[in-house]
Amino acid sequence: MRKQMKLLASGLLAVSVAGCTGTVVKTDNVEEPAETEAETKTYLSEADIEIKETLENTVDGEHVITADGEDASYANTAVLKSGEASGDEADFYGANAAVFATNGAVLELKEMVIKTDGTHANAVFSYGSGTTVHIADSVIETSGNCSGGLMTTGGGTTNAENLTIHTTGNSSAAIRSDRGGGTVTVNGGSYTAEGKGSPVVYSTADITVSDALMTSTSAQGVVVEGKNSVTLNNVELYADNNSKNSDKSDWFQAVMIYQSMSGDAAQGKAAFAMNGGTLTNANGDIFFVNNTTADISLSGAEIINNDTAGNFLRAAAAGWGREGSNGGHVNMYAKKQTINGNMLVDSVSTLNLYLDNASSFQGAINPDGQEGEVYVELKNGSVWKLSADSYITSLTCETDSIDLNGHTLYVNGEAYKEGTATTGEAIEVTVSSDSGMGGMPDGQPPEKPPGDGSSHGQPPEKPPGDGFGGGEPPAKPEDQE
Repeated sequence: MRKQMKLLASGLLAVSVAGCTGTVVKTDNVEEPAETEAETKTYLSEADIEIKETLENTVDGEHVITADGEDASYANTAVLKSGEASGDEADFYGANAAVFATNGAVLELKEMVIKTDGTHANAVFSYGSGTTVHIADSVIETSGNCSGGLMTTGGGTTNAENLTIHTTGNSSAAIRSDRGGGTVTVNGGSYTAEGKGSPVVYSTADITVSDALMTSTSAQGVVVEGKNSVTLNNVELYADNNSKNSDKSDWFQAVMIYQSMSGDAAQGKAAFAMNGGTLTNANGDIFFVNNTTADISLSGAEIINNDTAGNFLRAAAAGWGREGSNGGHVNMYAKKQTINGNMLVDSVSTLNLYLDNASSFQGAINPDGQEGEVYVELKNGSVWKLSADSYITSLTCETDSIDLNGHTLYVNGEAYKEGTATTGEAIEVTVSSDSGMGGMPDGQPPEKPPGDGSSHGQPPEKPPGDGFGGGEPPAKPEDQE
C-alpha cells in the first residue's frame, strides 16, 4: 500500500494510509484533518515493490551490480550493500557503490529496493561520458556518511522517475554529483536528506527535477557549485539548514550557489531556475551566492521564508576564494513572481535585478547603506514596494513602478522621486581566471584507471596527472559535500 505524505507547517512529516480519507493526522503538537486522497500525492514505499531476487555485497570497495560497457537491466530486485571506501575512488569513480555503470553502459533499473549502510556507499552511480542509467519506480535508502542516493560523475547521465530516496548520513545528498558532472533528470517522487552537509540536491552537473517533493532537515535544499545548474519545475521544496561543518560561512540558507576551489566544478557562471512550485525555508536566507557568478531565474514560484530575520538574497564574500574577489555576482530574473524580503549585496558583490511580467518585490536592498553595485529594472507592470531605505547604483523603471512606502530610495547617491520614469544601465560582470575562483579548466576528472574499482575489494590507485600537477586534488572543503 502506498503512503500519503504531507509536510505540515510545523515542518513535521505526517503520514496517513491511502484510502483513509478524512482521518485526523497527529503529530506531537499538530492536529489537523488529512487532505482527501485526490488532494494528497502518493509516494512509493518499499511495500509497493514485489521483490523476486535479493543481491548483496559486503566487501569494501566492491559493487552489487556492475554494468561495464554493456546494456543491462534489472527489475524487482533488492540490492543490499555494506562495506567501506574513502576519498576520490568512491566520490569520483564509484568504488563501493551498490549499483555502478561505466564505460558507455546503458543500465535499466525498475522496481528496485536499494539500501546501503557503508561509508562512501552511494546507491546508484553513473560514471563517464556515454554511460546512462535509467531508474524508475524504486526505493533507495542510504545510512552511511558520504553516501548519496543518485550519483553522477565524469559526464555520465542519470534519468530517474518516481523514486523515493531517503539519506541519513552526513554529506549524503539524495541527488548528487561530483568531479566531471553530467546530466541528471528526475521526474516525480520524494527525495529526503537528513544528514549534516546533506542537501536534497548537490550539483556539479546539469540537474533538472520536476513534479517532486524535496525535503532537507539539516542542510540547504539545493547547492550548485561552479559552472553547473539546477532547474526545479513544479516541485515542493522544504529546506531547514540548521547545521554547519565548518566556519567558512556564518549564514544559513535554502539555496547556495558558490565555487569551492576544490577542483570538483569548472569555473564559470552557475544557474538556478525555479518554475512554479513552492519553496519553504525554515532558517536563514533564501539564496546565498558566493565566489561565483550566477543566473537565478524565478517564474511563478511561491517562495516562503518562515525565518523573519532571513533575507531573500545575500550576495557576499565568505570563506571560499581569494579575499577581495570572492563575492557573489547575481543576475536575478523574475517573471510573474512575488518576492518578499531584503536583498544584501556586499562591497565585493554585484546584483542585476530584472522584474518583469507583473512581478512584485516587497523589501529593501542594502538598507544599511551602499555597498556593492546594484541595478534594478522594472517593466510590464512590475512593482517594488520598499520596506526600508534602500541603496542601489542604477535604476530603470516606469512612472508607477516604485512605491516608496514612506522610505527613501537612493540611486547612485541621489534620492529617487516617486512617480519618475528613469533609464539606467546594468552592471557588467566578467568571470575571469583571475577572479579567485578555483576549479579545473573543464571540470573533467582524470581518466578512470583500469578496472572497476572493485578488484579484490580494493579501489585502484589514483593515476598521476589530473590537472593539479601532483596527481592529487586539494581536499574537499569541509563545509560542503
